[in-house]
Amino acid sequence: MEHKRHWEQVYATRPPDTVSWFQEHADRSLRLIHDTTLDKNAAIIDVGGGASRLVDDLVADGYTDLTVLDLSSKAIDVARKRLGEQAQTVSWIEADITRAKFPRYRFDIWHDRAVFHFLTDPADRHAYIERVWKAVRPGGHVIIATFAEEGPEQCSGLPVMRYRPETLHAEFGETFLLVAHEKESHQTPSGRIQQFVYCYCRKGKH
Repeated sequence: MEHKRHWEQVYATRPPDTVSWFQEHADRSLRLIHDTTLDKNAAIIDVGGGASRLVDDLVADGYTDLTVLDLSSKAIDVARKRLGEQAQTVSWIEADITRAKFPRYRFDIWHDRAVFHFLTDPADRHAYIERVWKAVRPGGHVIIATFAEEGPEQCSGLPVMRYRPETLHAEFGETFLLVAHEKESHQTPSGRIQQFVYCYCRKGKH
């Protein structure tokens, strides 16, 4: 509950376009989703998507089976109000990803930009990966972005983990095939540069 209070406070006191992770368009995430070559009825979940504008671009691009999960109800409210009537086409889940429950093999694509690096407790990372394994169909696609090794040590007042591509992939293990990885120099609304690493994996079929 402590982390939930933290994020509710963040979105209650700061405009969503001023937080350090804000992107007007999540172009890199959208490109990686396109790179899966799945059709527009692919089931996609954006973990920690809350106020992110990725869902706007996915809706505009014609994707029809979208789920957004966030710990903060206020972050979700931001996106729902922004989308207006189109918000009804999205499934919204307010939950802690380390405790969330999903139908088995519910998703074709699991996307997470900037949630996994907040999981500094190994038990939380294990719980997260367990949910990926259960919720993503065999052969499904997993796109995870975290702070890179030269990224900040804290974000929004909380400690974070920093990863190289191989150490991020190692957290998930050999049952996930690393297809590609890339770096991103993200410019925050205040003008600072933060280094992110993206790993795109395929979930094993067994």
